[in-house]
Amino acid sequence: MEQAVYGAVVLAAGSGSRMNSKTAKQYLLLDGKPLIYYALRQFQDSGVVKIVLVVGEGQEAYCREEIVERYGFTKVCAIVPGGSERYLSVHAGLKALAGVDYVLIHDGARPCVDQDILKRAMTSVAECQACVVGMPVKDTIKIVDEHQMAQKTPDRRRLWQVQTPQAFSYELIRKAYDQVVAAGEQTVTDDAQVLELAAGRTCRLIEGSYRNIKVTTPEDLDIAKIFLKNFK
Repeated sequence: MEQAVYGAVVLAAGSGSRMNSKTAKQYLLLDGKPLIYYALRQFQDSGVVKIVLVVGEGQEAYCREEIVERYGFTKVCAIVPGGSERYLSVHAGLKALAGVDYVLIHDGARPCVDQDILKRAMTSVAECQACVVGMPVKDTIKIVDEHQMAQKTPDRRRLWQVQTPQAFSYELIRKAYDQVVAAGEQTVTDDAQVLELAAGRTCRLIEGSYRNIKVTTPEDLDIAKIFLKNFK
């Protein structure tokens, strides 16, 4: 029986406007290394055999020289420019990835992903073809109206905060993205939603980590620095 081949699409095309910095957040230094380094290091050290890195248009040469070659990320097989929206960037990454059975799609702004998370995603996707990393919410959630008045309190026991990586059969998610992009859909915010829209199919939620945060605002860098100490 042939062994399944896993690939990854790592997204680093965002501008990071909420970081209050002229430097795109994926290149901000975190403990002496650019933010994107940490996610790439985990995928480099995992069972993934191919990585496509999606970056901002015009940043391909910089990323090749200063990130991929400098830190020896030999599994990066392509560096491609992203689009104006996340779903367009993912689609660009998927088109550049070939010869894999399964793909893990990850936001490069989540530097604290670890090997345990990647292994769970790889095991689960082989069983169910589509899975999403996440964690149960800790706080009570309120649904509000346009005036910020609370309208409803959903049952917290049924709510999860979604993270990445999100893992899929390559053929399944590629067809879904082709369909959504062709339709010009611009409201999707994650890969599971693309699958829901295109194929009417749901994903399994699997355990991630409360440390697997997305760096969005300046204080997130300080938190991530603390979490990353556990990797050393």
